[in-house]
Amino acid sequence: MVENITEYSLNDGLKVPSIGFGTYSLNGIDGANSIKEAIDLGYRLIDSAFNYENEGAVGEAVRKCSVSREKLIITSKLPGRHHSYKEAINTVEESLFRAGLDYYDLYLIHWPNPRINLYVEAWQAMIELKKRGLIRSIGVCNFMPEHLQTLIKETGVAPSINQIELHPYFNQEEQRACNKEHGILTESWSPLGRGNSMLQDEKIAGIAETHKKSISQVILRWHIQLGAIPLPKASSKEHQLDNLNIFDFELSEDEMKIISGLSREEGRTTNQDPRVYEEF
Repeated sequence: MVENITEYSLNDGLKVPSIGFGTYSLNGIDGANSIKEAIDLGYRLIDSAFNYENEGAVGEAVRKCSVSREKLIITSKLPGRHHSYKEAINTVEESLFRAGLDYYDLYLIHWPNPRINLYVEAWQAMIELKKRGLIRSIGVCNFMPEHLQTLIKETGVAPSINQIELHPYFNQEEQRACNKEHGILTESWSPLGRGNSMLQDEKIAGIAETHKKSISQVILRWHIQLGAIPLPKASSKEHQLDNLNIFDFELSEDEMKIISGLSREEGRTTNQDPRVYEEF
């Protein structure tokens, strides 16, 4: 089991590991077993969502793993179709019923859905749910600077986390700076890319050879040194362990610049620009 994982303190005091485990598409018994295995190997931050339809598998893994509930940080996310205040309250309650949990450590608004423009109402529901003790820390995903500023202006409460698409081909420098300015920690979804050529990139491969590490390990280490929390997904024990073994080496400043320099203006892996993308 990997034990040398560093931690961050969120702006509300909750401590979270500097790497998490993504669970998208890990469903049913096989999914629950993969998630349990990841926890047993050392992952403590588990990322799920209402729309992944696997909160039950996450809950089953929590009950069967070798780690006590109090040592885990379990995350889920509010879908766009339930942004109205009452629906948001009911959805989080339903999330807990699905997982068989008493509380979530983190609950995030999955997308801002600006066309519908109910994300402030959803955020007000999240604030209330935190007061009730059903959520320990509240945050968002895919929120642009203008969305964050609206939330803070309207409610006076900044998210603890903003989970965004982040990888070497889309380094999100401006968004990361905005998050930091507001005391919001950045999480990285698709940290290793998704359907692109990143894992065959020659420049990253050269850096990996220097450190005798895999390309995936170098990319995840890049996230760590950016101050972002990567959320890699892996169903096999070998890859789960490989992704955790990134705390025994460090990238140089020049290596960080080389990897960050791979970023592209149109670097999103799919057409999911939060200014226009609608998730339901």
